[in-house]
Amino acid sequence: MSAIVLFDGVCNFCNGSVNFIIEHDSSAYFKFTPIQSDIGQVLLAEHGIDPTETDSVILIEDGRAYLYSSAAVMIARHLDGGWSAAYYLWLVPRPIRNLAYKIFAKYRYRLFGKQDACMMPTPNLRARFLPQES
Repeated sequence: MSAIVLFDGVCNFCNGSVNFIIEHDSSAYFKFTPIQSDIGQVLLAEHGIDPTETDSVILIEDGRAYLYSSAAVMIARHLDGGWSAAYYLWLVPRPIRNLAYKIFAKYRYRLFGKQDACMMPTPNLRARFLPQES
């Protein structure tokens, strides 16, 4: 069983987050695809997610899509070591978590920059990424 993480493929912070998840996911539970990819767009449509309103990290797990801070918290629960403790942020009311998440997401390009194209996984990580074309 696995889950899919959709991420902003041109966002430096998002790419760094994907690398962080890979490093702390020894069971290879997560697969990844950029939101901008064909498969990313299909997954957004299947889950009724407007790409103009949600453009950072999305988790699809057990047929359900998690957005904003809920995606981050649900991802954390599967990470190795102490990172799984971040799951307890679930206890913080969602409106407060999402407000902080959306403020950070709004300024992530200014803080971390962006690339002109989506990241390309190295050959040894390619299996962790969904095909870029549907």
